[in-house]
Amino acid sequence: MRSPRKPLFLLADSSLLFWRSGDKPFLERLRLLTDADLAVGPIRAAYLGASNGDEPAFFDIFTAAMELAGISHCRMIPSRPTAEDRDWLARAHVILLAGGDPLLGWKSFQENGLEAVLRERYLDGAVLMGISAGAMQLGTRAWSESGPGPEALFPVLGLAPFLVGVHEQPDWTELKRAVRGAGPGARGIGIPAGGGALLHPDQTLEPMRHPLVELRYEEGSWRETPLFPPRVLR
Repeated sequence: MRSPRKPLFLLADSSLLFWRSGDKPFLERLRLLTDADLAVGPIRAAYLGASNGDEPAFFDIFTAAMELAGISHCRMIPSRPTAEDRDWLARAHVILLAGGDPLLGWKSFQENGLEAVLRERYLDGAVLMGISAGAMQLGTRAWSESGPGPEALFPVLGLAPFLVGVHEQPDWTELKRAVRGAGPGARGIGIPAGGGALLHPDQTLEPMRHPLVELRYEEGSWRETPLFPPRVLR
C-alpha cells in the first residue's frame, strides 16, 4: 500500500529554506510531514545536484537546511550515481532537485533512469522539493538557458500541473514565452525571488513568503492573477 502523497515544495531559491514565518522556521512544515516516517528509522534525505554540475557548496547549503528540520542522514546523488546512490534515492523520504540549468539536470535524470525513480518516490509518499531549475523540473515543461521559445521547451516530471517560472519578476518575460509556446490551456506559475509554494495533493497551491502570479494566455491576451500567502497570525 502506498503512503499518502506529500506536498511538493517549489522554491525560487534556497533562501526560503532558512526563512522563519513568525516564530516558526519554514522547514517545520517538512519536519511535520516526515514525522510519520520516523517509525521506519531515521529520515533519509537525497540531494540531486545534476543541474549545477554537482557543485559541493550547494550540497553544504542543503545539509545545513536539513539540520534545521532535524534531518542528519543526507546524501548527495551525483550525475553518475552508483548502485549505493540509487539505493539511497529509492528509500529517501526527502528529495531535493537543485538549481542550475534545467536541461542539464533533466538529461542526466533521463540518461540514468532517475526520472522514473523520482515519480515513483513521489507516489510512495516522499517529499519532493525543487529549487529554481529543480522547481521547473517538477512542472509540466521547462526550457533551456538558451531561451523559452517553442523549440526550447521540453517535457519534465509533470507532478505540478503547470509551468514554473522563477525569480524574473515583475515582467515574467521568459515564463510568458514558455506558456505561449506550450499551447492552448497552458498555465504558468511565477515564483519571485525569495518566495515559494506548496502544492498540496488536492492541487491547492499555497504561496509562501511572497505572492505568486498565475499566468494564462487566452484569446490573444494575458490573464495575470496574483496569489497571496496566508496571513501570519501573531
